Amino acid sequence: MNKPVIVALDFADDFECINFLNQFPKEEKLFLKIGLEMFCQFGYPFVRSLRERGYNIFLDLKLHDIPNTVRRTCEMIAKWDVQMLTVHASGGAEMISAAKEGLKGSSTELLAVTQLTSLGQDELANELQVPLKSQDYVTHLAKLAFDNGADGVISSALEVPMIKEITSDEFLCVTPGIRPKSAQVGDQKRVATPSRARELGSDAIVVGRPITQAKDGHEAYTNIFKEWNK
Repeated sequence: MNKPVIVALDFADDFECINFLNQFPKEEKLFLKIGLEMFCQFGYPFVRSLRERGYNIFLDLKLHDIPNTVRRTCEMIAKWDVQMLTVHASGGAEMISAAKEGLKGSSTELLAVTQLTSLGQDELANELQVPLKSQDYVTHLAKLAFDNGADGVISSALEVPMIKEITSDEFLCVTPGIRPKSAQVGDQKRVATPSRARELGSDAIVVGRPITQAKDGHEAYTNIFKEWNK
């Protein structure tokens, strides 16, 4: 079974988004990431419309609040039939466990965000005052998520081998910060190519602008998919 290439939607409006999706054959059911920007603009009706078109949905809301609030929010999202949902691992053990409890009875997989790929060692040490090395902080949060019921984590491909080692091979590692060799790095600091992410053991990759801003989005997606699944 092919591991998914998840396309991060980063459009200014839903019309532009649908025009992009219309480039793809109807039988090619994409896995789409809806982040905060698009969700705040269009909300659940947008999620529902994409599910009705047959797309799989990764709802990347990065929930981070007190456990009871997160649990109740997850109880609502559990009814939406999305495939993945994110919380921040830094919300702590009780919050992660509460999120998983809220999703009980649904097939939605809970993923915990470890360290944002826009944050490097300098930001971690100087801005957030975290004394750990970046890879140690990521693996600590991944183990916390694993121990409290999460199905996987969002992390850089570079940390995947270490995460798998301290959790399990079945613990999902979904990797953003993916850039083909020809693409600009942009605001990501810990990046990898699709083939390198596969070598490191990522279970899925998330790609946005190299696909959504390409002249031919379908061709760009196909090339990345082939590199990822070769």
